[in-house]
Amino acid sequence: MKPIVFIDGQEGTTGLQIYERLDKRDDIELILINENKRKDTTERKKLINEANLVFLCLPDDAARESVTLIDNNETRVIDASVAHRTAPDWVYGFPEMSKKQRESIVNAKRTTNPGCHSTGAIALLAPLTEAGFLPRDYPIAITSLTGYTGGGKSKIAEYETSDREERNDLNSPRAYSLGAEHKHIPEITLYSGLAFKPSFIPVIADYPQGMQVIIPLHMPGKRREVYDILASHYAGCENIDVFDEAPAFSASNVNADTDRLTLVVSGSGDNVVLTSLFDNLGKGACGAAIQNMNLMLGFGEYEGLVLNR
Repeated sequence: MKPIVFIDGQEGTTGLQIYERLDKRDDIELILINENKRKDTTERKKLINEANLVFLCLPDDAARESVTLIDNNETRVIDASVAHRTAPDWVYGFPEMSKKQRESIVNAKRTTNPGCHSTGAIALLAPLTEAGFLPRDYPIAITSLTGYTGGGKSKIAEYETSDREERNDLNSPRAYSLGAEHKHIPEITLYSGLAFKPSFIPVIADYPQGMQVIIPLHMPGKRREVYDILASHYAGCENIDVFDEAPAFSASNVNADTDRLTLVVSGSGDNVVLTSLFDNLGKGACGAAIQNMNLMLGFGEYEGLVLNR
């Protein structure tokens, strides 16, 4: 019998992408809510409790409300919002993060999908702290460039509006959350194994999809050791590549339209530069959600993922 899957919040950017992927699969039964009833709590509750697995693609408060609608012990959840990212009774949905993480997701009833910026930072930092190589109190600075689709429908509309010529500011990268309170900081800190919040500057740029997270480290003569730790940690991961030298130019959209994650260790002398490259809607959102669903429902981990352009 095929597992039943429901997307609560199918109309949003992530929900729509998940729907488009799942609609092509014949190994699940995807149930849909009537357009006229998508805000009907009674109808949503009915479908949520019919499903073996529910994706929550909703604002944070709405995601918390959806969880309260579950009245059985069988329905499993993948929450794409920030609501449960650091909750101790939820499993963080980054299977490559540590040796035990994949098994935890396989057995999880409640999985929280990582944030896009967080994915790039944690992928670079967690193996180094886990290995005891990077001190937990190391002062971390992170710059993260993202395509505008990461901002959801409102940002897509802003960047793709017909009167773009009146908004010269949209033509150049724009740093934001300069008050150092970005919503991804808590999960970056927790799952990277850091003792203190990193300095984090996100930047939105004028291209639709793609992300580049950059972390410089002052570690004289340690570049090769950093590469060896990351390469060893991700050995066997079909969706992750680790390289020990950056190209002359690093394009943030190099992995757009795929679910790949590329990690690069570069730098020279005293300085090591860590870079992660992926699609903010792929490994940074719906691709990660599909990967977690595959693990939770017993499918092949990479089923339905786009690993090559």
